[in-house]
Amino acid sequence: KYGMTKGASLDERLAAAREAGMDGVDFDAAASVTPEQLRLAATRTGVFIHNAINHSHWQQRLTSADAATRATALENLKHCIRVSHAAGGSAVLLVIGSSADGPDGPARARDEIRKALPLAAALGQRILFENVWNGLFYKDDGPRDQSVQPWADYIDSFASPWVGAFFDLGNHARYGDVGAWIRGLGPRIVKLDIKGYSNAKADAEGKWKGFVDIGTGDIDWAGVRGALRDIGFTGWVSAEVDGGDVARLKTVLDQMRAALLG
Repeated sequence: KYGMTKGASLDERLAAAREAGMDGVDFDAAASVTPEQLRLAATRTGVFIHNAINHSHWQQRLTSADAATRATALENLKHCIRVSHAAGGSAVLLVIGSSADGPDGPARARDEIRKALPLAAALGQRILFENVWNGLFYKDDGPRDQSVQPWADYIDSFASPWVGAFFDLGNHARYGDVGAWIRGLGPRIVKLDIKGYSNAKADAEGKWKGFVDIGTGDIDWAGVRGALRDIGFTGWVSAEVDGGDVARLKTVLDQMRAALLG
C-alpha cells in the first residue's frame, strides 16, 4: 500500500516502493490527487499503480440512509475509478459501508454502485469489495467457522463482470478458515491484501491486537497457497501492514514471498 511508504513527496514515496523491489503500488490516497497528478507521478517514477482506494468510504458510506451522504460516496467512488484509470490501474477497492446503517444498507449500496458501473466499464476498471470488520456478511460475535457465502451472494447479486472481491487474507481469519473462504469466493477474487493474524494473541489481548507480521500468527499459509492454486489466482497481492523505510519494505516483501510462495 502507498500508505506504508515514507517520503517528503508523492514521487519520493512511490520511488521508495520501487527501490524496495515491489512490483507495484496500491494507491490508497486517491482523495489527495487528481487523476492527472497521479498519472504524471507514475510516469515520472516508473512505478506501476495497479489500484486506487479512497478511505472516505468509511465516513461517507454507500450504505447510509442519508441520500446526500450516498451521493457524496458515489462521487468518491467515481473519482477513484478515474484516478486508477489515469494511473494505469485496473480496479478500485471499496468498503461498501457498515452494518451500523441498518439491514437495508447493503441494498442501498448496491443501488448506488450500479450507478458507477457504466463508468467502470467504459474505463476498464473493476469495483472490488473488501472484507473488513464492518459487521456485514458475517457475525462479529459468531463462531470461527463462518461461511463466506453471504458475501459471495452479495457480489453475485450485481450480475456484473465489473464487480468482484478484493479479498483480505488476514481480516476474517477470526471468523472462518481462510482457505475455505478463498475456495468459496473462487473467481470472484480479483486481488488480495495480505497480513498476518493470531487468534491466540487476539484472545489474550483483544481482537484488534491480533494483527501480526505476514507469515506469523495462526493462518494456515500452506492451505492458503493450495486454495489460491485451486482457484487459479494470478492477480495482484498488496501488503497492508506497518510500513516504514526502504529496509522495512524489503522485509515485508520477503515475508510476502515466504507466505505466498512457500
